[in-house]
Amino acid sequence: MPQTTPKFSRVPAQERRRDLIEATLRVVANRGVEAATVRTISQEAGVSFSLIRHHFTTKEDLLCAAFEHHMRSLTHLSTTPDLTQDLPPLQMLARFITSTLSPPVMSPDAAQIWAGFIQMVPRDHAMRQVHQNQYQAYHQELEMLIKPILIAAGRDADDNEIHHLALACNAVLDGLWLEGSMLPDLLDHPTLVMIATRSIHAILGLAHPQTHKDPAA
Repeated sequence: MPQTTPKFSRVPAQERRRDLIEATLRVVANRGVEAATVRTISQEAGVSFSLIRHHFTTKEDLLCAAFEHHMRSLTHLSTTPDLTQDLPPLQMLARFITSTLSPPVMSPDAAQIWAGFIQMVPRDHAMRQVHQNQYQAYHQELEMLIKPILIAAGRDADDNEIHHLALACNAVLDGLWLEGSMLPDLLDHPTLVMIATRSIHAILGLAHPQTHKDPAA
């Protein structure tokens, strides 16, 4: 007698939620946020409608969770590589810049997902809160990188100045990330890293960096 495979298997709730979130992100990346209906998400995840409703009260709750997961993942990928090592402040900043402007953080899929969700931010309070929280988390990482650099340079910068400097550096990285993600064949990531490094050094009032070397080296 041939064996039959159950259509659904019992999966821990946290793992099932993650699977649904990842399925949602694939739908948004490949077809846009307008296509992210309960039907298409359930088909992508290989589950029933009712299972989605079991884990998320509404489709909007699922989209919000997916947006938060996506933004947290990008911040984690930007800040984690080598940043736990005892490196000089400028080298820590260089690693941060390189991670932000290189795959997988800078990619067409990452930008497509961001663009799909960001249009919901002005009209949806929960999405706006996610955007604000993740923006602040990324911004705080920049502030923590900038402060020791200024101290090492003998600068007496207060928290307000560091905050403003981080805003300016963040704007540079955001713009280059978006353009590099949308035009990967035209704007290669080593060039964007070089431009970002020069610009951020100028914003921070630092000496012009050596550009013939990989700033992350």
